[in-house]
Amino acid sequence: MISIILTAYKEPKTIGRAIEAILNNKIKEKFEILVLAPDKETLEEAGKYAKKHKQIKLIKDEGRGKPAALNLAFKKAKGSIFVLTDGDVYIGKNAIQLMLEPFTNSTIGIVSGRPISLNSAKKMLGYWSHLLTDIAHNMRVKRVKEEKMIVCSGYLYAFRKNLIKSVPEEALSEDAIISHLIYDKGYKTAYVQKAEVYVRYPTNFSDWIKQKKRSAGGYNQLNSMVRGKERMRSFGKESSGIFKVLLYPKSLKEFVWTLGLIFARTYLWIIIFVDINIRKRNLKKIWVRVESTK
Repeated sequence: MISIILTAYKEPKTIGRAIEAILNNKIKEKFEILVLAPDKETLEEAGKYAKKHKQIKLIKDEGRGKPAALNLAFKKAKGSIFVLTDGDVYIGKNAIQLMLEPFTNSTIGIVSGRPISLNSAKKMLGYWSHLLTDIAHNMRVKRVKEEKMIVCSGYLYAFRKNLIKSVPEEALSEDAIISHLIYDKGYKTAYVQKAEVYVRYPTNFSDWIKQKKRSAGGYNQLNSMVRGKERMRSFGKESSGIFKVLLYPKSLKEFVWTLGLIFARTYLWIIIFVDINIRKRNLKKIWVRVESTK
């Protein structure tokens, strides 16, 4: 049996599409869908599907953040494989069955799907989302071939139940924490690029900074939360990869947008450094809801 864990927060407009996408998958194994949310509106919308499908179970979490919601789900889930996704994205056709195939290899502990941007590449922030998801895709493909660890995408990933009991509630990027913890236990990571998950990224710069501060801040937590030193992302690695990024644009306009992204990412890492090392800001306070992705 597998457990599909879908976490959400104030997402009544998108939770139905997320559930429908899962139900439309052809899953050979017996499965359950655990929908977790702290708010009444999201659970009521999900409840419309739960009435028709007995596999769906609704769980009201306490609203202490995604890691706390996941820890609750881990205790209640019955499957031997956990598949994690979110209430504001939706998975592609046959994505879950594709995600399960690598687990026939006992050395595989965790598997990542591939995020696909729904934003228009004709606008700057949409172009940024396509560039960054494509770069992350190419990096995952390369690192898996080299048998190096990868950070799985939090939008769609799966792992063996017995490998993770809980994650720290203060974690900003629980996907990075879980990926590193499983790798440190001696397991390999698989990347299934055909297992697609469709994501709407921020459409204004304020929301873009909020979202990226959360993920970059999460990477800064790794040193205190995981034992191993292997890292897929850092400011140094981003800096060394600038040449590859500059090869991505196909027009002068895109080249200018790419330069803008380089400056934006540099600004992002600077404010993260200031928040952590100078202002001594609590990293958990960096988590801010991003409205334009809903």
